[in-house]
Amino acid sequence: MKIFLILSLTMLSACSWLHRKAPPQPEPPQVIVTGAPAESIVFVDDVQSGVAAAHNDTSEVLSVAEGTHTVEVRMGDRVVYRESLFVKNGERRIVTVLSGSNRE
Repeated sequence: MKIFLILSLTMLSACSWLHRKAPPQPEPPQVIVTGAPAESIVFVDDVQSGVAAAHNDTSEVLSVAEGTHTVEVRMGDRVVYRESLFVKNGERRIVTVLSGSNRE
């Protein structure tokens, strides 16, 4: 009986040695838009993602999926800034709006 118990405990503990923990999930990528004109609207891939703050010293932090994205800052029907970028999981990319310029 003791041998059976010892053998059973050994086999159960071996199972825990082989069990692997799942790797931690990386943080979703973020795009941080800074320097957008007051009252402008921020779009990511033609989807409205936020409204720029009333003052240029506040940034807009947007969570996005991993991949290539187009960030646009619009005032009314006019695009005042456009930038294409690629972000990986866990990455934070800063988009600094330079009035009247594009980065494609």
